[in-house]
Amino acid sequence: MGKHSEENAALCPLIEANNHDSHGVSTASSVLILSTLVSVSGSYVFGTAIGYSSPSQSGIMTDLALTVAEYSFFGSILTIGAIVGAVVSGKLADYIGRRGTMGFAEIFCLLGWLLIAFSKTAWWLDLGRMLVGFGMGVISYVVPIFIAEITPKELRGAFTTVHQLMICFGVSLTWLIGVFVNWRTLALVGAIPCLIQLVGLPFTPESPRWLAKNDQGLACEAALQRLRGQSKDISAELFEIQEYTELLKQFREPSVLDLFRRQYARSLIAGVGLMALQQFGGVNGIGFYVKSLFTLAGFSGNIGSIALAAVQIPMTALGVVLMDVSGRRPLLMISAAGTCLGCLCVALSFLFKDLQLWQSGSPMLALFGVLAFSGSFSLGMGAIPWVIMSEIFPINMKGLAGSLVSLVSWVGSWIVSYSFNFLLNWSSTGIFFIFSTVCGFTVLFVAKFVPETKGRTLEEIQAAMNPLSTKN
Repeated sequence: MGKHSEENAALCPLIEANNHDSHGVSTASSVLILSTLVSVSGSYVFGTAIGYSSPSQSGIMTDLALTVAEYSFFGSILTIGAIVGAVVSGKLADYIGRRGTMGFAEIFCLLGWLLIAFSKTAWWLDLGRMLVGFGMGVISYVVPIFIAEITPKELRGAFTTVHQLMICFGVSLTWLIGVFVNWRTLALVGAIPCLIQLVGLPFTPESPRWLAKNDQGLACEAALQRLRGQSKDISAELFEIQEYTELLKQFREPSVLDLFRRQYARSLIAGVGLMALQQFGGVNGIGFYVKSLFTLAGFSGNIGSIALAAVQIPMTALGVVLMDVSGRRPLLMISAAGTCLGCLCVALSFLFKDLQLWQSGSPMLALFGVLAFSGSFSLGMGAIPWVIMSEIFPINMKGLAGSLVSLVSWVGSWIVSYSFNFLLNWSSTGIFFIFSTVCGFTVLFVAKFVPETKGRTLEEIQAAMNPLSTKN
């Protein structure tokens, strides 16, 4: 035990000693940009899958004669597949690499979209949706992890947030395209980014940190040099990655129970808590069924969907810009406060409608509330939990921790997406008051438990949050 403690005590000075300006770069190389764009093609697939169920609802229910319960099952089975994907995502990414895992996930997404597009019966439809969900569950973990591991600390927040930006693009453009095409064509459109990523992955370097962890030192150096540019000095960054990785190798292969040890408590509380609050704030209930939500509130579903798309994209882009300027915590708290306000406005709109008060203005209040929720969520709560998750766990625990955090996210997503239509029929006012309360609690949770990771290398963050010494 004493030896481990001494090694841990030596770790932080080591990290600090290598924290100098030559470590990172302030500009992105063309290979880094290309690698990020290829990886976030998977994020776009994620977005199309979330956005698909809203514009397709009436067409699918009519053509395949589905009941509300059957369509709710179709909408929510996406998250069942994602739960399975989340369980295996961490181990997959550890064993076959970040790049191989993304390609593996896209094969399932491609098959799923084709099954949906050519389905003749409900079970074809559900199977296709579940396959897409499995791919999504894997993508939701591996894409932000991959981006965080290939980018320098000055750019990591903004680049990792592009994951959420592309999810937002996928959702918004699927809503827009769904206004003009039928549900089968929309499914075929969803398959296009799967092909783009599969074609682009062979030209993308593997994560240097994964290569270092798997004793591929020369490949690690070559990949890091490509990502930083051939003219850049990578010696300090390479030394830090290899030194930290070698220290981690002195410890035995972790088990699931190791994840719940005291030294990982801060990371686990922050990661799991953020993911649970993100989902139980209601985002997937609104996202999956936004068109029917607007109709119930007395507003045009098509116009509302277009307005929502117009708000989401610029707000997500603003979040990308602000990520490495304002830091993670302030942006998270502002975002959570905005989602709280948005849900409160929607709840009041339905309350006024039930009480037959302000009937001319309540639909506009619902529109404002949904737009405020969506814009605020896109600003921070959509992306930052995944950014934080990709930063706070050490490389030896990322597989297990990432699977657990992703599993929590997708279980929460399934609960909300499956129950949303039923809860909306139960009490449209009550469900949005509940969502508002959860979003308000999120502000307090961030203030208490979530660390600021802006401007710090992954090794610095992990050394500070997860001491490697063990204690009796």
